Amino acid sequence: MSTDLNAGRLPDEHSLTNVPRLISRYYSERPDVSDPAQQVAFGTSGHRGSSLKTSFNEWHILATTQAICDYRRAQGIDGPLFVGMDTHALSEPAFVSALEVLAANGVETRIDAGCPETNGEPGYTPTPAISNAILEYNAGRHSGLADGIVITPSHNPPADGGFKYNPTNGGPADTGVTKWIQERANALLAAGLEGVQRIDYAQALNASTTQRFDFIEHYVGGLEQVIDLEAIRNSGLKFGVDPLGGAGVHYWTRIAERYGLPLEVLSTRVDPTFRFMRLDWDGKIRMDCSSPHAMAGLIENKDRFDVSFACDTDHDRHGIVARSVGLLNPNHYLAVAIEYLFTHRPEWSAGAGIGKTLVSSSMIDRVAAGIDRRVVEVPVGFKWFVDGLMDGSLGFGGEESAGASFLRKQGGAWSTDKDGLILGLLAAEITAVTGKDPGERYKALTERFGAPVYQRIDAPANREQKAKLGKLSASQVTAAELAGRPITQILTEAPGNGAAIGGLKVVTDNGWFAARPSGTEDVYKIYAESFEGETHLKRIQDEAKALVDGVLNG
Repeated sequence: MSTDLNAGRLPDEHSLTNVPRLISRYYSERPDVSDPAQQVAFGTSGHRGSSLKTSFNEWHILATTQAICDYRRAQGIDGPLFVGMDTHALSEPAFVSALEVLAANGVETRIDAGCPETNGEPGYTPTPAISNAILEYNAGRHSGLADGIVITPSHNPPADGGFKYNPTNGGPADTGVTKWIQERANALLAAGLEGVQRIDYAQALNASTTQRFDFIEHYVGGLEQVIDLEAIRNSGLKFGVDPLGGAGVHYWTRIAERYGLPLEVLSTRVDPTFRFMRLDWDGKIRMDCSSPHAMAGLIENKDRFDVSFACDTDHDRHGIVARSVGLLNPNHYLAVAIEYLFTHRPEWSAGAGIGKTLVSSSMIDRVAAGIDRRVVEVPVGFKWFVDGLMDGSLGFGGEESAGASFLRKQGGAWSTDKDGLILGLLAAEITAVTGKDPGERYKALTERFGAPVYQRIDAPANREQKAKLGKLSASQVTAAELAGRPITQILTEAPGNGAAIGGLKVVTDNGWFAARPSGTEDVYKIYAESFEGETHLKRIQDEAKALVDGVLNG
């Protein structure tokens, strides 16, 4: 796909999302349940859509919340349910709808306590703060366990909404759970919401089951258990952070003040149009902190700081800008973080492994071999790391899409969902402790292990084509070589856990590609990497695309 001419620039005022229209459509439109595009559909990170497309409306949220209540009853989950929302325009209406159903069902619900910046109204809560709260509450308990709802479409454009469920392990729900909730929600939609219990918002907000919870204090107060904040405080360096108008907007100032960090918070602005964001590669506003186009503003200011960082709207992803190189490719930073953590966390178990998704860089495998740690390679989706982080068999889990989490300094799970805040702070710790920023650290890794070239290509694909791609089999690869190198593996299942990839990965000693349909957009994705340079990468991509096109057109 070609890059839009306006990528990296501020948006034109006339192109901004019409927020009043977005909200009115949330309440006025009713989904056509015979249309799959208007049904509840849980992808890799919950249900996403837009009220302008009748795919994220009041009925969707009422039905999905009732389905979660029904699921909790079926599973005997009767502890508190932690609820948080991000700063997308549709998140607060969805929060209101969800609370009306939760209170009517008698669910003990913990919502944000609010802060001075929100005039005491429920504020914004990062995804990792929900996960951390669930884990802290459930520690040592065997009954009365907590779970959570996170209202966010992640880094998606301003007109989108998202709604996801985190069960008692604090991480993203697995496919068995989401399938149950999805099917129940769609049955409720088909029944015209018969079976949905609901009271009005004023009653729900004041119900005895609705409790205020100080997510900011709870999360910020525990960060010393995860990050060497003393090293950052005493470093004599200067760091910067841009919340990108997201859910952590009121967290960063508290972190800097509480721990006396040399951390400048570049903006605390919240605006549901996100007019302050630079346009992404396709000319859309997208709060993607791993995109050089969306992050153009922070990159332009890289020389003001030793390291600066940003997070996406729900703060589960990270973007790291180093003075030495600018914005780090997410794969590069994952490799740096892994090498640093496993050599600077002496309390971690010697058996703790490294979790990576099958589309993450093979540099991780080479780094892992260099520090004598095993790699657990899983399909796309952070849910595959949850059990390993919970039991300590994984010290780190990370995705190429700039999402990761890791254990507390003394071991033990901190967040079983992605945590952009601690990955940003880790970049500051690495620079403070080693005297080299993450860009310099990655350069040193390439001198040891080689310098891979990695790229992901997206191309349009409809629902039927995506279904075909998800059923790719090893038998459809008849070649013995990929870009002139012998094929060593053809994978349709992840080697780390035997789970289906939902696509295909073809591997050689110095390169690979993986092809899979997107779980949230009408595109398919080809990921490819070469340790032999750009020309070799292009050959891999061309051969991969020929294979995929043959399947889609067959």
